[in-house]
Amino acid sequence: MSTHLSILFVVKRSKLSSKGLCPIHLRVTFEGKRLEITTGRFIEPEKWCIDSGKVKGKSAEVREINTYLDILRSRIYTIQKDLIQAGEIISTEKIRSKFCGVEDNQRLLLIILNDHNVKMEQLIGNEYAKGTLVRYKSCYRHLKNFLRIKYNLSDIDISKVNLEFINNFEHYLRTKDENPCSNNSAVKYIKNLSKVIRICLANEWIKRDPLVGYKSKYTEVNRKFLDDVELLKLENKEFSIERMNVVRDMFVFSCYTGLSFVDARNLTADNIGVGIDGRKWIFTARQKTKISSNIPLLEKAEKILLKYEDYPRGGHRASKLLPIPSNQKMNAYLKEVADLCGISKELTFHIARHTFATTVTLSNGVSIESVSKMLGHKSIKTTQIYAKIMDRKVSDEMESLGDLLNKREISLKDKL
Repeated sequence: MSTHLSILFVVKRSKLSSKGLCPIHLRVTFEGKRLEITTGRFIEPEKWCIDSGKVKGKSAEVREINTYLDILRSRIYTIQKDLIQAGEIISTEKIRSKFCGVEDNQRLLLIILNDHNVKMEQLIGNEYAKGTLVRYKSCYRHLKNFLRIKYNLSDIDISKVNLEFINNFEHYLRTKDENPCSNNSAVKYIKNLSKVIRICLANEWIKRDPLVGYKSKYTEVNRKFLDDVELLKLENKEFSIERMNVVRDMFVFSCYTGLSFVDARNLTADNIGVGIDGRKWIFTARQKTKISSNIPLLEKAEKILLKYEDYPRGGHRASKLLPIPSNQKMNAYLKEVADLCGISKELTFHIARHTFATTVTLSNGVSIESVSKMLGHKSIKTTQIYAKIMDRKVSDEMESLGDLLNKREISLKDKL
């Protein structure tokens, strides 16, 4: 059995930080396979001595770094010695595991999360939307980088994940060098992590929920929607380019049904039926939540369905009721539509859903319970966000009315 091990310390000049510092990596080579681990130490590149594999100089900081590197070198040789004495096969992966404190019988956070993501990917289109998987994969990448930067680990035992770890991860998300997360994004990633923790609790891999005591909340987002004037302007606009008319019609259809992009795009003749009032209804279940969403077809929405009844649709879209392009194309075209209609708001397809909840239904006296049911919300609390928007709109309009009445009163007094 070969026991020759090569240990080097190298400076990664390609990873120069904004402060002009390079990370020092520990490089272990065994039987032609290389392992690199960051040491967590940074230096100015010109201070590195390639021949000795140490930092040049005699300052206290230099001595501390060089001593630390010697300790790491000694740790690698100790690990090699322990593996030999235990009669185990030596490999770079085995060395990495021992070096990072990972034991064979441990349940590792990233492995559990990756297993969850693999299973989720197999259920795309049935139980999960593709966007949900994208968020969990992003969470995996963030956790991987966090473990490397904060703890110098490639993975961590789930039993070592505690409240301090959770808070540190959230802080990392908010303050990382590249693309720091907004409050709501950071909270969503913690929510993704919490699902993995629930899996671990259910399997009795951990005894205590590390999220107990964690406090964070979403920042209320001002949801955009079209008002009556903007919606009417959009409906009455005629475009010289056919695709612009199609995109406008698809958006307006959602304004009068409240369907999300994916639910409107997947609509088939099987989703149209007769409701308890004898009129046509849409009967579907939201792909995102699997909650039933039964919506009476308003006249304007029904006219759009009839308009595109014989519109050419090829391939896998042949059975769909509406010729809705991809989400990316749809939103790109909607920006053009907004410009041509003189609408200053940045239009996305989801704004149509917000418009249905506010301008079309709530502002016309439809109860919040009915709106919640049609939108397929899991909780009426989600729908109440739209009610708050309408309250704010009423407040703004009444404030304007107050100013107008004051001006009128002053004008009348001047005439007396």
